[in-house]
Amino acid sequence: MVRVRFAPSPTGALHIGGVRTALFNYLFAKKHGGDFLLRIEDTDQNRYVPGAEQYIINSLNWLGLTYDEGVGKEGKHAPYRQSERKPLYKQYADALLNSGWAYYAFDTAEALETARKEAESKGETFIYNWATRDKLQNSLSLTPDEVQKRLERGDEYVIRFKMPHTELLKMNDMIRGEVTIDTSTLDDKVLFKSDGMPTYHLANIVDDHLMEITHVIRGEEWLPSMALHLLLYRAFGWQAPAFAHLPLILKPVGNGKLSKRDGIKLGFPVFPMDWTEDGATLKGFSGEGYFPEALINFLALLGWNPGTDDEIFSVEQLIQLFDLEKVHKAGARFDPEKIKWFNHQYLQNKPDAELAKLFQPILAEKGISLPIDKVTKVVGLIKERATFVADFWELSQYFFEAPAQYDEKALKKQWKEQTPTIVKEVAEVLKNTTDFTAAALEENVKKYMETKSLGFGQVMPPLRLALVGELKGPHVFDIMEFIGKEETLHRLEKLLSAV
Repeated sequence: MVRVRFAPSPTGALHIGGVRTALFNYLFAKKHGGDFLLRIEDTDQNRYVPGAEQYIINSLNWLGLTYDEGVGKEGKHAPYRQSERKPLYKQYADALLNSGWAYYAFDTAEALETARKEAESKGETFIYNWATRDKLQNSLSLTPDEVQKRLERGDEYVIRFKMPHTELLKMNDMIRGEVTIDTSTLDDKVLFKSDGMPTYHLANIVDDHLMEITHVIRGEEWLPSMALHLLLYRAFGWQAPAFAHLPLILKPVGNGKLSKRDGIKLGFPVFPMDWTEDGATLKGFSGEGYFPEALINFLALLGWNPGTDDEIFSVEQLIQLFDLEKVHKAGARFDPEKIKWFNHQYLQNKPDAELAKLFQPILAEKGISLPIDKVTKVVGLIKERATFVADFWELSQYFFEAPAQYDEKALKKQWKEQTPTIVKEVAEVLKNTTDFTAAALEENVKKYMETKSLGFGQVMPPLRLALVGELKGPHVFDIMEFIGKEETLHRLEKLLSAV
């Protein structure tokens, strides 16, 4: 059975790159009828940020990426927070020590810094591995008695992996194919720290094995760790999962990975939800008014393509179509305008009544309270010009209140010598119309225009200016029907008085 996990660290807000990793894991699991797990990797206590874990959970819930097991959904592999699994990691580190795949290292930070500077003075790069380990303070260079004495007196130590140095390791990545690396170029990574906590590498491997993870789908930045992780599986005698490393999400302009600073600089969100940091709130996609399904659709196509020209997909369709073999190797450039386009598409496809409910709180802030059917009517008339629900007020303000001023440029262009007479005569037509519906109003005004031999350009722009204040908005007669006869006549009179 396919089992995948999303394993973020609670060191800050969940970046949009992490969201895409979670999404691809979710789609892969559901495509194969498998399980999607959430594991919180909080072994780095120095970088732990209060509230970050709950933010991750809230973000996944908002996006609809429901996990089957994880923090708050305890299953047979609980706990799912690594800090709560601390006691079990030491036994696995000890097992590697006993099998010769790991060793104690007592080197102080000062000693390692001295070694680095010495290497640099020779134009070399210091690496703690087969080439240097015998010259440093560790259980490979010290006698067993000396090692035992240091352990007994409580000297600080770390446990390092003993990287083999005579192997060309061949690895298979589901996205990148075969990757080969010379193990002699790799360092002896720390597996267990002096504070009694495992590093990412050890905890990650142990947890993936114990939680029966079958596929590890993660970001490209972890590709350099793949060799170590495969060798750890070998050292433990375990079957390794399949690996797939996703391409980076790149900056909209320039080179490199998309960062928080890019969003701040260019004015677009890079987090799923709002996040407060150093007293300032950084807007997320949720806070900026994006629909979660629009973000999901956008992210799914960022580095993956189903092989068709279609762009709009429901989550169910994405699950059916998703295939890791169609994930690109190259980085995918983030396009802030494209995600807006997706949001516009999803807004257009939402029922007017649903959008009206989202619009009502905005109207309430303006002191406007109307029945939902009235708000629904307005939304249906203006939504095609909107990208966000927050756009509705600017697009529909004239439905709820008379314009306070008029577009001077438009007024100057449209207001001719005969215009006041036309407006007065149209007002009389409207006043005598008993069936004040858009269809009846349009029919009566068209009859008036035919009688007077007037064109649309002579009549409609002045009427629109009177009702809206600008030459924008939906059908003039739809506006009239909504605001009613009294308000329509009032606005025509107001314009005549203002010019």
